[in-house]
Amino acid sequence: MATSGGARTPRPADSDAMRPGVTPLHLMRGLLSADRSHIAADIVAGVTLAALGIPQSLGYARIAGMPVITGLYAMVAPMAMFALLAYSRHLVVGADSAVAAMLAAGLAGRAAAGSPRYVALAGLVALLSGALLLLARLIRLGFLADFLSRSVLIGFLTGVGVQIAAAQLADMLGVHTSGNSVIGRLVATVRALGRTSLPTLAVSLGVIAVVVGLRLLTRRIPGALIAIVGAIIASRLLHLPARGVTVVGPVPRGLPGLHPPALSLHDAAALLPLAGACFVVIVAQSFATSRAYAAKYDETVDENADLVGLGAANIAAAFTGTFVVNGSPTQTQMVDSAGGRSQLAALTTSVVVVFVLLFLTGPLTFLPLAVLATVVFLIGLQLINVSGMRQLFVMRRDEFLIALLTAVTVVFVGVEQGIVLAVVASVIDHVRHTYAPYTAVVVATDEGRFIDVPPTPQARTVEGLVIYRFGATLYYANARRLVDQVDACLAAPDPPRWFCLDCIAISDVDFTAAAALRQIHNELATARARLILTEVLDPVRAELDRYGITQLIGSDAYFATPQDVVHAFRSEAPSSRTPRARADAAAMSSLPGRVKP
Repeated sequence: MATSGGARTPRPADSDAMRPGVTPLHLMRGLLSADRSHIAADIVAGVTLAALGIPQSLGYARIAGMPVITGLYAMVAPMAMFALLAYSRHLVVGADSAVAAMLAAGLAGRAAAGSPRYVALAGLVALLSGALLLLARLIRLGFLADFLSRSVLIGFLTGVGVQIAAAQLADMLGVHTSGNSVIGRLVATVRALGRTSLPTLAVSLGVIAVVVGLRLLTRRIPGALIAIVGAIIASRLLHLPARGVTVVGPVPRGLPGLHPPALSLHDAAALLPLAGACFVVIVAQSFATSRAYAAKYDETVDENADLVGLGAANIAAAFTGTFVVNGSPTQTQMVDSAGGRSQLAALTTSVVVVFVLLFLTGPLTFLPLAVLATVVFLIGLQLINVSGMRQLFVMRRDEFLIALLTAVTVVFVGVEQGIVLAVVASVIDHVRHTYAPYTAVVVATDEGRFIDVPPTPQARTVEGLVIYRFGATLYYANARRLVDQVDACLAAPDPPRWFCLDCIAISDVDFTAAAALRQIHNELATARARLILTEVLDPVRAELDRYGITQLIGSDAYFATPQDVVHAFRSEAPSSRTPRARADAAAMSSLPGRVKP
């Protein structure tokens, strides 16, 4: 499957995407395609992701109402499972704020947050979500990603970046705020500025100085990792918690167990709508993110193959006591910023988290939340694609509006709503273009050339003949346009004797359009004119046969090329064989892209 940026010739490493079926090699391409020269960078990126993602995942667990340790469990089996099975080189799968918030809202009232019953229900949601993802793979729903255009991706990641950055400001200032929306949290943060914790603000500014300073110096040094390690050391030596700096707190030690979630048909039926909502968010956000990074590096994507990895990751989450996982734009950007270019980075992260769970949960106790918030804030700023939005504004204003609509909806409403609305807007924009497609009449000039001119009632290819180009699929929304333009030709003082529809751009004719062609034939016949067709694709010819159009106009009304039409027209109109007519025929035979008769 090509990237949304347009078709391209696949690189050798990508050529398996063009073959039918999915083999284990295809599924593991994200790992096996690792370039040996980038292995060290992938490992460093994996360690960096572990350092940044561990505290973040603890926060996501709290959002989901789960025990804090389950956030780390999401970085072990689920992340490793996707890394092993993924087709995408860049997408990182783990705990995510969108599905965590959905899970908490969906399970509210069914069990006490953090209780064994709550954990079991969360595992069941993950299991159902994984089953839906695998079912989507079986029926090949990966095509849904084709509705995510490049403009949608730019707007999506920009909106996510704004949302992420805005959500971190309160923790960076050390203030406690409430609010369910981005604007609500921003307003609450501004109102709480007078209560800013100066030690917390100093920690945040210090992290910005370290990360940005090292990034300006060289991108080979993981500034975020250095900032986190340094902050843990400073927190311990300077007793920052006693100075009002909030820290992560105690984290239990040990690996997750392996056991199935409690299976109950009653619970499964009750939680299926919640799992369905999680499925939509997982597909939308994961596909949008994987496509964005594939487009960035000019690579192919295969969402149907990634569906297997996403489904397996959520089933692994269900069996290891954690919650629904998702393709994460934030964690994907963390790896990309650190130089990671394959799933080896995510696999490295899982190994590091296993080591941390066994031996290093103690130091996490002293990690200031402001450090995590600041690092994530800087990552959110990187996701805001100002240059991409500017290019869209200059080059394609309608797609800029779609990107802006996507970004605004993600920020003010939510990620899943933003994606759905953007897809709908993209489809409407496409329908708008096909509703009023490019149309033209091929007309001979005084110099003996043929050019496309607007289809005015007086435009003629040669005297008595109109070759009319229709630049889109013929369907119910634009069939009236064709009828109106034929009527305009017939109303002219010199109506054509032949009206030829050039079908080279018509890939489908629906039932309404077939009725329009019958109407056109009847109107032309009443005016003693003839409807003929040229360059008809084989599938379209089969449709016209089925609709009875061929029987109506006759099999001799089909011509291979416009040149054949001109020659046949002159054969039936001997009076047209003038010097000018011969010049017209010569010009027609030289039309670019046409086969000479």
